[in-house]
Amino acid sequence: MSTSDPAQQQHGAPPSPGADTTWFVVPLFNEGQVVGEVIRELRTRYPLVVCVDDGSEDDSARIAQEAGAVVVRHPFNMGQGAALKTGIDYALRDPGMRQVVTFDSDGQHQVDDAAAMIARREAEGVDLVLGSRFLDARTKPGLLKRLLLRAAVQYTNLTSGVKLTDAHNGLRVLGRTACEKITIEQNRMAHASEIVEEIGRHRLTVAEEPVHIVYTDYSRAKGQPMLNSVNIVIDMLFR
Repeated sequence: MSTSDPAQQQHGAPPSPGADTTWFVVPLFNEGQVVGEVIRELRTRYPLVVCVDDGSEDDSARIAQEAGAVVVRHPFNMGQGAALKTGIDYALRDPGMRQVVTFDSDGQHQVDDAAAMIARREAEGVDLVLGSRFLDARTKPGLLKRLLLRAAVQYTNLTSGVKLTDAHNGLRVLGRTACEKITIEQNRMAHASEIVEEIGRHRLTVAEEPVHIVYTDYSRAKGQPMLNSVNIVIDMLFR
């Protein structure tokens, strides 16, 4: 894999909670249409962003780098779990890193939600804060997607011993201790269940925060919301 030079980024005064100690890890696969805007908006408040280009076939990596992100490249598509692992490992190389935020590249996650989650983790001293779309009345997934996600939550709660309302939301804040202890071996969508199981195995402390997931016309056109839900269930069944 190859990286752009992180030293080229310039930081001003921290504009948001944890801005100078938080790395945003953004998995990236063929999101050239939207990733530039996502990164530019994010970096107005959080300058430390690493995009893991997971074998994109478009110009996603170039656009993300031009928007100011550090870019790490996989030579071929390995899956979202593998991209998160690469990004977290990269962030751990920074001795000043206190937490990592996993953040989608397609525009569904909100920077305000991430900031609130960072502030909560620092205030409460928990190891992780996980976003929950089911605690936020503004997020309205379709009926089938909601049923699939609820089933996935019940499965994960049963197997991990961790009680959550939304086990497969990609917006997470992981403190440094959690980053060091959690092992991600599932390369694809099953990594979300694996993370929760690792929370239970290491007895890490966790809180849930309501988050607004925006299902955009762009993401619906790509079929991501429903496809991801189906992939989660398939990966759990065949782990």
